[in-house]
Amino acid sequence: MVADNYTPESVAEAVRKYDGVRRKQAIGSLVRSLHIDNIDVVASYGEDAAVIQNGRTALLLAADGIWNKLMEVDPYWAGYCAILVNVHDIAAMGGRPVAMVDVLSASDDAIMSEVSRGMHDAAVAFDVPVVGGHLHPDAPYNVIDVSILGVAELDNIIYSSKAQPNDAIIAAIDLKGRIHPSAPMNWDSVTMKTPEVLRSQIAVMKDLGERHLLTAGKDISNPGVIGTLGMLIESSGVGAVIDLAAIPSPDLDALGITFEQWIRMYPGMGFIMTAHQSNVEAVCKKFRNAGMAAQVIGTVTSTKKLTLVKGEQETLLFNFCEEGITNI
Repeated sequence: MVADNYTPESVAEAVRKYDGVRRKQAIGSLVRSLHIDNIDVVASYGEDAAVIQNGRTALLLAADGIWNKLMEVDPYWAGYCAILVNVHDIAAMGGRPVAMVDVLSASDDAIMSEVSRGMHDAAVAFDVPVVGGHLHPDAPYNVIDVSILGVAELDNIIYSSKAQPNDAIIAAIDLKGRIHPSAPMNWDSVTMKTPEVLRSQIAVMKDLGERHLLTAGKDISNPGVIGTLGMLIESSGVGAVIDLAAIPSPDLDALGITFEQWIRMYPGMGFIMTAHQSNVEAVCKKFRNAGMAAQVIGTVTSTKKLTLVKGEQETLLFNFCEEGITNI
């Protein structure tokens, strides 16, 4: 089977060189130039959304932009993803998304129309309205950026930075999808689903937060499943050992793709989490009931190193004592 012809080293090399991972390295220097302490800000950089105290409630604030390369090949999918990734950021924190605003720059009316159509369809599917923003018509480039507001109870927030040694690492991914025809590094598991299914999947994280079943969590984003886990591990100041064979995947041979491609793909609907060993079954059951594959793929360690394992083979992917992904 072609999909099994990978080694920990081949996976590590693919992740290190992947633009979805490399492009995160500039974040740290930008954060250092912008960071200002504020008594109302409970958490900010390194989390999927900033946590702003509002009494016993938390306001969750996030923003995300879509790579211009995706805008160029499929403006509808770019618009859809602009909503999708922001909704995921709030869900990953255990929150309920409330509303969004956008900044759209478009070089012509046709692109503007397709981006808007994708945004509209995703906003309807997830029941999160776009309530305002800004438009640059006749721009010399095509860019869509969206900011989102969410809410949660302060005690129920799921942070990226709270993973603890000996926690189980759980990946939850909706495998019922397709390689997007316009974007081979995107797994589309959303456009063919009903709003009811999508909303039930997003709601799992909120439920897990309210039940305090997780120690940390992130939505799987552009860096892929391993790259996203690396960001969580870096933020938490810990390490991890990952069993590559345990990572959920569709039939890669039937799809004609390698394992190295799969673990770098944006999975549409997916989360990476850590939990106490005693909570693993309850967490996985919640996702499986929502139609997603969920299983333990590794363990958190105290080493500040991310190690990949396949059978008797292993290799070091990141040593966070020496290098980082975001360097926050």
